[in-house]
Amino acid sequence: MSVVLAILLLFPEEGSAIGGAFVIDFNDLGKPVGFVQYYKIKSDKETVVELAIKHDLGYNEIVDANPGIDPWYPGKGTEVVIPTSWIVPSDGVNLNKSTATIVVNLAEMRLYFLKQTEDDQVTILTFPIGIGKQGTDTPLGYYRIIQKMKDPVWYVPESIRKEDPSLPAAVPPGPDNPLGKYALRLSNPSYLIHGTNKPLGIGRRVSHGCLRMYPEDIELLYRLVNTGDQVLIIYEPVKIAKAKRGIYIEVHRDYKKTGSNLSRAVQKLIKMKLLDRINEKALYNIVFREDGIPHFLPFKLNSLR
Repeated sequence: MSVVLAILLLFPEEGSAIGGAFVIDFNDLGKPVGFVQYYKIKSDKETVVELAIKHDLGYNEIVDANPGIDPWYPGKGTEVVIPTSWIVPSDGVNLNKSTATIVVNLAEMRLYFLKQTEDDQVTILTFPIGIGKQGTDTPLGYYRIIQKMKDPVWYVPESIRKEDPSLPAAVPPGPDNPLGKYALRLSNPSYLIHGTNKPLGIGRRVSHGCLRMYPEDIELLYRLVNTGDQVLIIYEPVKIAKAKRGIYIEVHRDYKKTGSNLSRAVQKLIKMKLLDRINEKALYNIVFREDGIPHFLPFKLNSLR
């Protein structure tokens, strides 16, 4: 875990962060980390997509946070939201000090690496991902890392070769290998967390079910994880965290169209016994933004206790 220790040296104070790396108290798991930033486009040649890559964000995140702005031609002087704040998923997450846990939320196309330390702190690193496209969705569930591969060979599945008969049976390591330089095999062995030679696919539904990461991100994750580490894959478009005087709520587009995000938010608040303490109109307005940013909703004044 030397990489984790090196990261901790960069931000020794609790709650401080560099990029998508954080250290929090165990009791704060499930609460927001990071902060939203703002940037003014400096020239007509600058794109929002470039900003996403620079800030380790996926295409979906920066586009959803900036509705109405052309991601390829935003225009000089345009102010862009950099959504580098997240509610860390905690439902169904069981941390232990012997292994790390990876949580993948397909709805936000983001991966979280969580490692509990001996002094009950939690190291968190979070990365954007590309996921399975319609018809080849990434499966949900609990898994483990069963194999770490450096410079992997891509053995092309028959299903993919049927789509593109020009593909060879195997692609050796190199710039043409879609797995990149590093790959992690899940206990459902058909699925990998791996790099990519097409970084513009991060934050999109583009794969045949595997999870793609920027080359720099998968290299770091590869160094951090061990075989046996836990992986939880979820689909959670609505995340809510309780605070002292209100809630934080983060809502993503429901690309599966499996239900109403408003209904999801209401059900979560009922379960948390907080629905009667939240202004319904304010809740409605935030849910229907679907901008992927944690928003603070204060409790009603007469409900503070």
